[in-house]
Amino acid sequence: MMKHTFYLSLILCLFAASASAQFKRTAKGAQYQVISTNPGAKIQPTDVITFNAVQSTESDSVLFSTYQLGQPIKTPLRPSNNVADLMDIFPLLSVNDSVIVKVPVDSVFKGHEADMPPVFKKGSNLIFHVKILQTQSMEAAMAERNAAMEKIKAEGEKLKATENTTIANYIKTNNILAKSTPSGLRYVVKTAGLKPKPQIGDTVYVNYTGRTLGGKVFDSSIEADAKAGGLQQPGRTYEPISFAVGTSRVIQGWDEGLLLLNEGSKAQFIIPSALAYGERGAGADIKPYSTLLFDVELVKVVRVKHAAVKPAAKAPLKKKAPLKKRVTAKKKN
Repeated sequence: MMKHTFYLSLILCLFAASASAQFKRTAKGAQYQVISTNPGAKIQPTDVITFNAVQSTESDSVLFSTYQLGQPIKTPLRPSNNVADLMDIFPLLSVNDSVIVKVPVDSVFKGHEADMPPVFKKGSNLIFHVKILQTQSMEAAMAERNAAMEKIKAEGEKLKATENTTIANYIKTNNILAKSTPSGLRYVVKTAGLKPKPQIGDTVYVNYTGRTLGGKVFDSSIEADAKAGGLQQPGRTYEPISFAVGTSRVIQGWDEGLLLLNEGSKAQFIIPSALAYGERGAGADIKPYSTLLFDVELVKVVRVKHAAVKPAAKAPLKKKAPLKKRVTAKKKN
């Protein structure tokens, strides 16, 4: 994170040092200043562009950054729908150009002023710092995307083929005494609660920390765990999350595992990818076919009224036919 902060500070300083005080204005009211060291062909309406961007307030509070995200934006040019989409700015640029853009927040939120976040003030500007990295034809961009998808798929299939072995090795190496369910979920109850288990539809309140098998913390509702794992979650309120269990509001491994726990229990779930994010993965930390570890605490259960389960009706007893009296034939004299 410090590395990203350093880069952001350097970028903003370079932009400030390079930009002159003279800004031009687009027809929609955005102000812009192009910083070009080696002008080339301008971006064409049919191009797909790749660029880095930092979005901030006038007081330099960073709202979004591809440098922090670790991945630039790739998008085709299209007609502008909003002054903040910068589609009127891109055709003015070449590869390696940088630009500072000031977009009036009043224009961005025109017609829905009530939705303007408190971080903005009426009459202020949304500031963009953009660096163009690459232009491509749509055909070239699609070919690149397809090649990347094939690579991810191949890597995923390899992980899928070895996932069960990876889980077994992890359990053996860490001496984990886990129970298994038919679906493949492994779980360890570390502290058993004394209250009843939830039923499908009950609202559960859960504290949790999620990790990869490699130990990377990717999510947590517990501040101490997030900090210890180097997880940055700006603006997050650290408290148990709540949802109706067994209703597919969460990954399948959670729905199944929480129904096995008594209220008040603490447990660890080892969730195979088939019960988690499968071939899609989720973000940079959860790759396709990733097994996930969750330390969970079932803090509270708010129970809904469940229909009483009636005992199965017994089939009426068949009336037995009267036994026929056995008649023995008399012997002839």
